[in-house]
Amino acid sequence: MYHADEARYENMTFQRCGRSGLKLPAVSLGLWHNFGRVDSFENYRAIGLRAFDLGVTHFDLANNYGPPPGSAEENFGQILRDDLAKYRDELIISTKAGYLMWDGPYGEWGSRKYLLSSLDQSLQRMGVEYVDIFYSHRPDPDTPLEETMGALASAVAQGKALYVGISNYRADMAVEACRLLREMGTPCLIHQPRYSMFDRWVESDGLLDVLEREGVGCIPFSPLAQGMLTDRYLEGIPSDSRAAKSHGFLQQADITSARLKQIRQLAEIASSREQTLAQMALAWVLRDPRITTVLIGASSVAQLEQNVGCLANRDFNSSELSSIENILAQR
Repeated sequence: MYHADEARYENMTFQRCGRSGLKLPAVSLGLWHNFGRVDSFENYRAIGLRAFDLGVTHFDLANNYGPPPGSAEENFGQILRDDLAKYRDELIISTKAGYLMWDGPYGEWGSRKYLLSSLDQSLQRMGVEYVDIFYSHRPDPDTPLEETMGALASAVAQGKALYVGISNYRADMAVEACRLLREMGTPCLIHQPRYSMFDRWVESDGLLDVLEREGVGCIPFSPLAQGMLTDRYLEGIPSDSRAAKSHGFLQQADITSARLKQIRQLAEIASSREQTLAQMALAWVLRDPRITTVLIGASSVAQLEQNVGCLANRDFNSSELSSIENILAQR
């Protein structure tokens, strides 16, 4: 029988999400990888419970997480039933809809039909009456934004979600989404974009400025650039790494000699800070006060603990920031 660590809130930092009343842990656990049916249940159960013991109260899912799609929600639902049910009111559970889940014209994107049907399926898979946050996972080029945002507002009105968010929306569309949700009486709580040292589009696009003006929180995903900002690639491309596989988001072509040079130089700065490269990369994302929480993945309890350890040193001096910028400017 699982009993949560009584000291779980002593070392975790909680930050207010935009202008809402909700606070999120500075580190949140994403179940995109390693929580599917093809993975070890005992391993991801151990990761999930250890995360909660460390004060990570936010578990981030989506309808298509697995593989296969839906299995991450099913597995998290089992952990919730077996171990975390009595702590439900301490948990923030989020899910999303937007990517392909079933055949036919209503199985993906942003129609009201798809979003609300998907949410019902997600609730059933997890065995919960509501999620804390429900996201539009990606903008739909063919569905009016009013319809997509209206579906999110309906989810709250129906008691199936407490808050709503958007993911992968560019700055101009995020402005309009926030306006629509505000007029519907369901303000946008949070935005989940991709952001890391190696992928800074949220800065150049002006998205972070938009979120600050709109009072919306920000939870970046892929803060380690699909593993590039870790010690995994200091000596090249390991045979069992994501980049070595023929499928996935990270390809061997991404690990150029110039990129490897940057990784090694950044690792030297991290070492001088008594951090791993991954810890420094997470702390770097969190350096910006517009960032509410950073989304991490984990394949083991040890990796989870190491990543949460980024909170032990979140401050950068001007020399460190300048050196990092100089390294990132290299081509």
